[in-house]
Amino acid sequence: MQPSNAYGTGLALIAALGFSLKAIFVKLAYPYGIDAITLLALRLGFALPVFLWVGLSSQKAGDSLSREDWGKLLLLAFCGYYGSSLLDFWGLEYISAGLERLILFTYPTLTILIGVLFQGKPLTRREGIAVALCYTGIGFAFVHDLNFGDTRSVVIGGALVFGSSILYAVYLSGSGPMITRLGAMRFSALAMLMSSAMTLLHFMAVQPFSAFIQPLPVYGWGLAMALFSTIVPVFAQSAAIRRIGAGHASLVGMVGPILTIGFGWSLLGEHISAAQTAGAVFVVVGILIVSRK
Repeated sequence: MQPSNAYGTGLALIAALGFSLKAIFVKLAYPYGIDAITLLALRLGFALPVFLWVGLSSQKAGDSLSREDWGKLLLLAFCGYYGSSLLDFWGLEYISAGLERLILFTYPTLTILIGVLFQGKPLTRREGIAVALCYTGIGFAFVHDLNFGDTRSVVIGGALVFGSSILYAVYLSGSGPMITRLGAMRFSALAMLMSSAMTLLHFMAVQPFSAFIQPLPVYGWGLAMALFSTIVPVFAQSAAIRRIGAGHASLVGMVGPILTIGFGWSLLGEHISAAQTAGAVFVVVGILIVSRK
């Protein structure tokens, strides 16, 4: 593996670790009675100062953006850390953290499919094998988990999270060209600023400001989510996409379900089954295949 590819893969793994903790933090906060949009507003509100500082600094140093650039940023912000995150948080009200991550990680195949169908990208044999292995692994664990809980809750939560996966795939597919155009740091900061604004406007439209008054542990989980599951992985993911591409970065990030299942077992007491273990093996093999050059 070339040094640049190894570095990009490492960044994608860091992003996967941070994103895999998000569902755990959400699940740890929900018992205190907080709702999805308020928790999401706390997450992005805590992260806002960092993205504001990076966004303003990069905007001054970079070229001016065209109206088309701003339009694309607005669409990607809506699909990414506003729309996708909101559907994901809603889904976590119904299903386990492990199942959420498994459903959400259908997005790498969707990202590659979008690239093949709409961006003229070829599907390499290596990517095809990796996708098949990873999807098989996800299927093993998904079918088993479906038998463990209330079917209605699993269907509702699963549909919401799958919708989140579709929006995130659109975000990743569109972010590649924009990262090349603006740079990873500038793109991430501007997209997150727009997503934060959308989230806070949504919060103000449906909740009184007093909803921000929460038990102290909720602020702790919100802050942890902002730092470890937002700021660090967002910049790491964008930098990884710039080095190894959206499809490759997405596939490497499929280690996320394994991490979330492990964290769910150790921190939330969620059950780990033989089917989940078999699925994790398929996912790891797929990641190893796609990571080798």
